[in-house]
Amino acid sequence: MKVSTCPTRLLRLDTVIDLVGLQRSTIYKLEADGQFPKRRKLTERSSAWREDEILAWMDSRPTAEEVR
Repeated sequence: MKVSTCPTRLLRLDTVIDLVGLQRSTIYKLEADGQFPKRRKLTERSSAWREDEILAWMDSRPTAEEVR
């Protein structure tokens, strides 16, 4: 069993938008297409993303040199 020394934070949409630089609609479309981490329901009307999953997604994106 892997024990994490750094607790995972839950990030609300505005923070995710600031981190990844995408618009709300793009994040929701990528999530629906299975290309972005899924939200976690906090309450009936609020959701959040796990910070470690967002950071892993960011690391998985190709660099500008890889796209050429």
